[in-house]
Amino acid sequence: MFSINGGELIVLLLIAVIVIGPERLPEYSRQLRAWIIKGRDLLRDGRETLEREVGGDVDWEKLDPRQYDPRTIVREALYEPASKPAPVARPAASVPLAAGTPAPFDEDAT
Repeated sequence: MFSINGGELIVLLLIAVIVIGPERLPEYSRQLRAWIIKGRDLLRDGRETLEREVGGDVDWEKLDPRQYDPRTIVREALYEPASKPAPVARPAASVPLAAGTPAPFDEDAT
């Protein structure tokens, strides 16, 4: 998440000891521990509430918003096998009008 390796963590701890000071460091470490425990409990309670409200039979992969990424949609469409095109509807054969008969006119179409 933070991409911190061991060496960087040691440097950050040394800086914290220097900035905070050894006399206040135990108090801050207790506060950090309390925040971590509170955050862990909030996540656990949230997960339990979600499972209780929604149930265990939810397919979370179907609800993943990353599936609606336009790049993914285009990529999947490009790799789909070509399907047979739908047949084109042909108009019915036209019947010639008798001489002197006006052509049909639809007032709603104009």
